[in-house]
Amino acid sequence: MPQAVVRGDIALEYETFGDPADPAVVLIAGFGAQMLSWDSGFCDGLARRGRHVIRFDNRDTGWSTKLDQFPVDRGELIGAASSGDLETVRALAPYRLEDLADDAADLVGALGLDRVHVVGASLGGMVAQLVAIRHPNLVATLTSMMSSTGSSEVGQWTPEAFAALMSPLPSDRDGYIAGTVAASRVWSSKRYFDRTSAAALAAASYDRGLCPDGTDRQLAALLATGSLEDDLAGLRLPVLVIHGTDDTLIAPSGGERTAELIPDAELLIVTDMGHDRPEPLWPTLWDAIATLTDQNRRRSP
Repeated sequence: MPQAVVRGDIALEYETFGDPADPAVVLIAGFGAQMLSWDSGFCDGLARRGRHVIRFDNRDTGWSTKLDQFPVDRGELIGAASSGDLETVRALAPYRLEDLADDAADLVGALGLDRVHVVGASLGGMVAQLVAIRHPNLVATLTSMMSSTGSSEVGQWTPEAFAALMSPLPSDRDGYIAGTVAASRVWSSKRYFDRTSAAALAAASYDRGLCPDGTDRQLAALLATGSLEDDLAGLRLPVLVIHGTDDTLIAPSGGERTAELIPDAELLIVTDMGHDRPEPLWPTLWDAIATLTDQNRRRSP
């Protein structure tokens, strides 16, 4: 797969699907997730709807640049966040979500694209929001999926989901796959959870290479960034907010609040979707994203 150098010394691994002449859709992955979290079948389906799809590894994931020269002590970070010591949290964070957003914007420029449709999931949803906030001239439409505003008052996780997210995973391949599948079951769709698919994603991610220290840096970035609510209220572009009824990692209130803040945003609550994108729901998501981007195309001069 190709790489693009952004922001000086950060290289992002990316992959494209579909016809480059079609409107570009940039998919931004979530917390600690590689581009593989956007399943190739999902990307192909969106491409068949006339979109040029781009997925990529955020910094500190997959085959993109790792900032291992900046270790983060997870225990100290969680302790500072739990006590409300934002100054220490920000001192521990080597970067913030704004930097991930700027990475994505630079990738758009490196690919020679003028305006794109940005879709982000989970932490990637907040990154996508920040791309729209910081680089409005690049973003034609925004889709924020199973994400939130950064406010601690909405989108709360359940204790079980938080414990599953924070629990260290075994370092051996079989243990990692089993642990990831068990954790995924906690926050995924109750109706559509597919153990085989979850195990396949875990195996592929393990084989590409894990970066648990990078996950700690992304956690620090999230905690150091804080609420985006004031900036979200100032957005002026077509926005779709998607959330699942079964999401226990980011409660639907996070999506509801996002849609409430952004003028004229559309909110799609998907029954039986958790903090995942199960294959039976792909057509619903494809259609929603395609409809948003089609509307934007019709409005364009």
